[in-house]
Amino acid sequence: MKPNWKLLIELFWIFFKIAPVTFGGGYAMIPLIERQFVLKKQWLKMKEVSDIFALSGTAPGAIAVNCATFIGYRFGGIWGAIAALAGILLPTVLIVCFLSIFFILFKGHSYFEAAFLGIRAAVVALIVYAAIEISKTALLDKSTFILCAGMVVMMLVFQIHPIIALFLGALSGMMIIKAKKWLGIAVRLEKIKDPQNGKKAG
Repeated sequence: MKPNWKLLIELFWIFFKIAPVTFGGGYAMIPLIERQFVLKKQWLKMKEVSDIFALSGTAPGAIAVNCATFIGYRFGGIWGAIAALAGILLPTVLIVCFLSIFFILFKGHSYFEAAFLGIRAAVVALIVYAAIEISKTALLDKSTFILCAGMVVMMLVFQIHPIIALFLGALSGMMIIKAKKWLGIAVRLEKIKDPQNGKKAG
């Protein structure tokens, strides 16, 4: 099957634009992924983005790289994965090389330290925003809210490894669904839309 060059170039260019502004790691990509693939292109739904990032977090390697690979493969197969991977890696490599030189030359400079102080604060804002957006599709009812809160407490108090948290979350989710079915409680896997205005009901 011949590669769709228009699609490959588009995938490369989207991730090429996303990569330079994903300070703070893969989760900082979520607002940009949402803007490009959910709102602008309408290729994905926010629930699918949440699933992709959950899958990317469980696979070995950087979340940003995994996410780009998954999305690229979803729309363009192997060639799409390669195009998206190249798009996410190329600017990152160039920026890291540039910043390494810049850091050596200006390390300790007051303006340099102040700039990184602001960047760190902005990264926190991006990750909080991403968490809020994912919560809209992940926290469906009281059981998922309690499960989320429990995982946060376990990571903060007991400092469990993120992979263990993901495994426990998956196991707990299966147990909750099984228990609900056994008790005859309706199982919701996504938020219900209000038929009157088309908006999602909580």
